[in-house]
Amino acid sequence: MREITKYTILITGGAGFIGSNLCEYFLAKGNKVICLDNFATGHRHNLKACLDNPDFSLIEGDIRNFEDCKKAMTAVDYVLHQAALGSVPRSINDPVTTNDVNVSGFLNVLQAATQAKVKRFIYAASSSTYGDSVGLPKVEDVIGKPLSPYAITKYVNELYAEIFSKTYKIETIGLRYFNVFGRKQDPNGAYAAVIPKFVTQLMNHESITINGDGNHSRDFTYIDNVIQMNELAMATDQLNAVNTVYNTAFGDRNTLNDLVNYLKEYLSHYDPEIANVKVIHGPNRAGDIPHSLASIDKAKELLGYDPEYSLQQGLKIAVGWYWENLK
Repeated sequence: MREITKYTILITGGAGFIGSNLCEYFLAKGNKVICLDNFATGHRHNLKACLDNPDFSLIEGDIRNFEDCKKAMTAVDYVLHQAALGSVPRSINDPVTTNDVNVSGFLNVLQAATQAKVKRFIYAASSSTYGDSVGLPKVEDVIGKPLSPYAITKYVNELYAEIFSKTYKIETIGLRYFNVFGRKQDPNGAYAAVIPKFVTQLMNHESITINGDGNHSRDFTYIDNVIQMNELAMATDQLNAVNTVYNTAFGDRNTLNDLVNYLKEYLSHYDPEIANVKVIHGPNRAGDIPHSLASIDKAKELLGYDPEYSLQQGLKIAVGWYWENLK
């Protein structure tokens, strides 16, 4: 397994939550990092620690523009493709734009990477691909029918990657992210992720609304586990470990009720009044998967994945970051 240092890495969507954490990490490891972002959902302040680094380049461009993708690929060794329009509800409200970014944009980046002869193309896949499959834990080769336009787009990404690896011999690895959380995750906007949204509401003593009875469960994945998986996907030299997909998760599940209780407990260390904030239960959300739990056996066996942070461990760190940066 090679050490990932002194390479040139393109990170699409590098100003986003996951992308900016990847930018910081791989710069610190001595790599050159190119960030391609159109700032539709990413933020310049996420890149504050990177902008003055001479090994960092920012290209403001759109993956829907093939010329932007080609420009960003100059002398690139690895691609970490994070750019996408996330959110199941957003895709239900606007399936056309979601498809345009997540499918056409993905194909542009993949084609540009193929033409540039990069060493490997690693991309953000999604646990939403499991769709209506009811079996737990989720195993990579058993999926159901998608439950949202977003899920369709992420599955199409996997199909394109498989075809390109077979037809054009580019090495690809898809990482099916499971409910990633941590520092820099945006609490604002109509489609904010649940953890930073709940944290912000709790800090403001605002009642929070859980969709459904709160017994839906998720395999919440701390950002540093995701960084580890991206690095392992780049570093592996095993031929049987590439041109496939991996669950990227902790391998445990917690209900939304559990999550809220943890958040209240950890935030109460900063402000005891948070323990008394009211919780409201609303209707279930369209397109949501009831339960999500990943098998991470494949990633452990083929990549040597060993996730360090459980939900509780990650939340304790994340809550401290949120308190300092969002209060």
